[in-house]
Amino acid sequence: MSLSNERFSQKHVLVTGSKGILGSEIVSQLLSEGAKVTGLDISSSANSKALYEHPNLNSIVCDISEPQEIAQAVNKACEKFGRIDSLHNNAATKTGDLGAFFAKTLEYSASTWDEVMAVNLRGMFLVARQVIGQMRAGSSILQTASIYGSTMGPDHRIYSGSEYLGIEISSPAVYTASKAGVHGLTVHLATEFGPSGIRVNTLSPGGIFSGQNSAFQNKYSDRIPLRRMARLDEVAKVALFLLSEESSYITGQNIFVDGGLSAI
Repeated sequence: MSLSNERFSQKHVLVTGSKGILGSEIVSQLLSEGAKVTGLDISSSANSKALYEHPNLNSIVCDISEPQEIAQAVNKACEKFGRIDSLHNNAATKTGDLGAFFAKTLEYSASTWDEVMAVNLRGMFLVARQVIGQMRAGSSILQTASIYGSTMGPDHRIYSGSEYLGIEISSPAVYTASKAGVHGLTVHLATEFGPSGIRVNTLSPGGIFSGQNSAFQNKYSDRIPLRRMARLDEVAKVALFLLSEESSYITGQNIFVDGGLSAI
């Protein structure tokens, strides 16, 4: 199979969480393949000034837990670049309080749980609902989940001595539960809107380096058959395939990019 570097020429792709670690990589690769990209993110800061000045990128500040903000953002996106051909439902949150997000299960705040679910799962539904109505046959939706919640829970042994941006970390129950729900939403949308020619799939990455300390990196990598964490570009390339017409007979699937962890 030959992958064209112009797969997305004249295509309009909407990406949520567009300024995050994975989202910004996917936006960059989409632009390099000729896409017109609308990026939604709750943050107004730009990871790359050059990227966010790209003429084919429309960057909109949007809280995807708020239906009215989503409706306004999607309307602006369509006014700028026309009908949306593909959606990468990618946004997720660790909230503004990392300590609360990484808290132990028996100490976990109900308000933090609700805040995470409002973005990680409810927000996915709200965005998909808003976008699907103006899609046509041949359109594609990709939703980011995780290996956690898809086939496994976290191995809590790897978190001893592990830190993220200097904060002791774990993988909280709300993350696992929210990501499990993402694929449930995917299979429902795939079966409901398949007759309209709209495909819906899940992307489940394994660990991607994003500020974890060496203790975590080493312990995590020791569990992986390929013996390393993923590179951003490796995950993004799979995402672009699933967003493109080259995956035209794939729907309702959960695609793992995990270095073989789910095979163990």
